[in-house]
Amino acid sequence: MNIDFSKSPDGLVPAIIQDQQTSKVLMLGYMNKEAIDKTIETGLVTFFSRSKNRLWTKGEESGNFLHYISVSVDCDADSLLIKANPVGPVCHTGADTCWNEENRNDNFLFHLEDIIESRKNGTDEKSYVKSLFQKGINTIAQKVGEEAVELVIEAKDNDDDKFINEAADLIFHFLVLLNIKKFTLRKVLNVLQKRHKQ
Repeated sequence: MNIDFSKSPDGLVPAIIQDQQTSKVLMLGYMNKEAIDKTIETGLVTFFSRSKNRLWTKGEESGNFLHYISVSVDCDADSLLIKANPVGPVCHTGADTCWNEENRNDNFLFHLEDIIESRKNGTDEKSYVKSLFQKGINTIAQKVGEEAVELVIEAKDNDDDKFINEAADLIFHFLVLLNIKKFTLRKVLNVLQKRHKQ
């Protein structure tokens, strides 16, 4: 991998960080050769911090690491695209990206996970999500089973609207089940990606 560090007087190249699974652009940082080497060696995305004037591993204080997947160099060899799997919010403001995007339709399932977590821990006793968690894993697992059966039944009919709504119900309750089992959708996607590569 040939990277031209000479185009910038400080010897740094910009590195765009992209979510491996959603393809969302997460942040921009700067790297020198040492930062790139450490990123590849440790598996954690590391930058050269211009304000700290040292190597800085994203998440070293917050715990919101970026797990390195791959790096590619642009056609001029003076900027990087790094694909990573984020742990928690990427921006110091608590947003998923440093652009604090309001429109999350491209990533709604991940947003829905956050909503489920919020309502589980919320104080609204009328919340359907909270009531599911209060009833426990057996009720949640049973609900997933019921929704799966209903989806199969609707698949054999010709009512597209009912079929799509049952599919949505199944996905929603599946996310609730993942949450109570302390797993995330990202974990499931990792398994699917590994299978795809085989």
